[in-house]
Amino acid sequence: MAVTILIVEDELAIQELIALNLKKAGHMVLCAGDAAHAKLLINNVLPDLVLLDWMLPDITGLEFARSLRREERTKTIPIIMLTARIQENDKIAGLEAGADDYITKPFSPRELLARIKAVLRRRLPEMSDEIIDIGGLKLDPTTHRVHVYSEYDSAKLSEIILGPTEFRLLHFLMAYKERVHTRAQLLDRVWGDHVFIEDRTVDVHIRRLRKILETVGKENLVQTVRGTGYRFSVERSEESIG
Repeated sequence: MAVTILIVEDELAIQELIALNLKKAGHMVLCAGDAAHAKLLINNVLPDLVLLDWMLPDITGLEFARSLRREERTKTIPIIMLTARIQENDKIAGLEAGADDYITKPFSPRELLARIKAVLRRRLPEMSDEIIDIGGLKLDPTTHRVHVYSEYDSAKLSEIILGPTEFRLLHFLMAYKERVHTRAQLLDRVWGDHVFIEDRTVDVHIRRLRKILETVGKENLVQTVRGTGYRFSVERSEESIG
């Protein structure tokens, strides 16, 4: 799945090479040569992942990683550190600063893409291309199709037609099954950062999603946790289903 990746790298040749390979892989790419420029880009467009060089001209990558982790808006962005440092202490320092992974230079484009995919799968499962199969529903992010298993024949599948917003909402909830999300969290993660719409918009799309799932007897998988938000759960709880 295409994601937005911010490259923070002051060596132009390396920056351009990484950007070229990420674009070939279908990703959206933002580039910055220092932390100050990176911050401006993040203020305008929240990336899905940051590739961060250790040595930057204004502050170190470690300091920048810590600053991202301190702020509410950026604290969950996956970070992969890029560096020529190979000592164990340096790797530990990078991870303790908030990096999710650490790649030493030189590295191949294939390794970088594999590391990005692994980090996204671990930190942002809704960004993964992996098929999710839970509670009698099978969701394929690549084809944007959702199928339901037949109650009488587990080998038989029927497609459920969802609108693009309902698909993204279901994908996100299924990717984080059993986890409760507030309306604000769903707006940020499903609708996107800097999208100014009311929290109640989530309720409208949840109702639409449930109405579609009701046609195949799966509406109870999308549950309301009163006073908190919503979750996808295969465990039926009478008091939490709305």
